[in-house]
Amino acid sequence: MSDISTADFMQRVVAFLDRYERNLPPVPPVIDWSQTPAARWVGQGDGGWLKPLEVTAGHGLGDLVGVDRQKALLEANTEQFVKGLPANNALLWGARGTGKSSLVRALLAAWSDQGLRLIEIDKGDLVHLPALVTQIADQPWRFLLFCDDLAFEADDSAYKTLKTVLDGSVEATPDNLLLYATSNRRHLLPEQRSDNLGASMVDGELHPGEAIEEKIALSDRFGVWVSFYPFSQEHYLEVVRHWLTAMAAEHGLEWEWGEQLQKEAIRWAQARGNRNGRCAWQFARSWVGRELLKK
Repeated sequence: MSDISTADFMQRVVAFLDRYERNLPPVPPVIDWSQTPAARWVGQGDGGWLKPLEVTAGHGLGDLVGVDRQKALLEANTEQFVKGLPANNALLWGARGTGKSSLVRALLAAWSDQGLRLIEIDKGDLVHLPALVTQIADQPWRFLLFCDDLAFEADDSAYKTLKTVLDGSVEATPDNLLLYATSNRRHLLPEQRSDNLGASMVDGELHPGEAIEEKIALSDRFGVWVSFYPFSQEHYLEVVRHWLTAMAAEHGLEWEWGEQLQKEAIRWAQARGNRNGRCAWQFARSWVGRELLKK
């Protein structure tokens, strides 16, 4: 009986250890940044680890049509950063689907061979920035910390953490790290009409209320603002033609721009209620796919 009890006990121990090991956090990989252009921060407890990302060929700077001013602003700031010169954190804000995220990723493709690396991070994980800095502080690479679709609700206190991050403490902003964020909101927080009730006139000058000052204070901490606006129909059709040209060439498809195709592209945008680069890219994929299917 004692032998059976011992065997049963050992089985239970093994089963317990198996369950325990399954619940252990994954062992963080050691990243070879010479072979890894991008990673994602995975928050864990009070810290986290960097997960390498498989980077595929995406939109290049030449694919971003009609946003030359925005490209020039961010390219200049990024070049300064890559070359070890003073540069600013950047906020890309504006209408959805207009190329904000694509521009940041295109910058990685353009500058990765000169030492630029990208780290994606969620808004909620910005509190882990000191832990992240510890992992990259001694690296010779230049890191863009990319926070996509950054926005806060009125009762979200996490924006105070971001303000601290952007204030420029020694620990939070090492020389080899810069923050690029995208948002649909200019001031990252919802703006209510009631915010204006606190405004006052002092000696003929308009002084914003505390609510507005608090909201502006966060976005002011980004040294570079890059604004993106809804596409006009002409701009939208220009982007459609760009993607049709690129995709048709990739698949050896002969095509010709004409009134009928233009009307199709316009109807596609109207059905979705917007005109932007994402919509143009999706239309081109759909049309080229249908034409190839016919053949």
